[in-house]
Amino acid sequence: MSSPSKRRDMDVMKLMMSDYAVEPINDGISEFNVEFHGPKESLYEGGVWKVRVELPDAYPYKSPSIGFLNKIFHPNVDELSGSVCLDVINQSWSPMFDLLNVFEVFLPQLLLYPNPSDPLNGDAASLMMKDQKQYEQKVKEYCERYAKKENITGTLTEESDEEITDEDISDGRSASSDDDVAGHADP
Repeated sequence: MSSPSKRRDMDVMKLMMSDYAVEPINDGISEFNVEFHGPKESLYEGGVWKVRVELPDAYPYKSPSIGFLNKIFHPNVDELSGSVCLDVINQSWSPMFDLLNVFEVFLPQLLLYPNPSDPLNGDAASLMMKDQKQYEQKVKEYCERYAKKENITGTLTEESDEEITDEDISDGRSASSDDDVAGHADP
């Protein structure tokens, strides 16, 4: 188990076999999206995010790149890019950690205990320090607006619905066209 590629395979498989929905990107295991639910008893409870994970070639010796794809209002998450500012991922990463640690410990801790003194989102940090009630209201507003199941599955579902609908329509047209052609065909 010393090779990084075997470890990467094992960590991704552990994540896939856990309770997390994992969606590979480009049929590989270096990039994938994970469905992440806000931790219980937090401002983010009930929220659902799609989190992009990119594993470097040197994983687990080098930390994964983690980012939220749908919006989240948090001092340590860049609102535009979704990048996460988390010491344990960015500076203190160790090969002892795995992907389950990221989703079961590190991200929940980040959401439960934001650090406004080291912000990626200055507006969230400032609001959190100046007006806790307004900050909490804005977090909940973002959860309602951007962190629902349909926000992370809507695009995939719409694409597959469109494909099915297009096939159904073209199948229907071709069937009636075939009937017309069959009725007027020369023997």
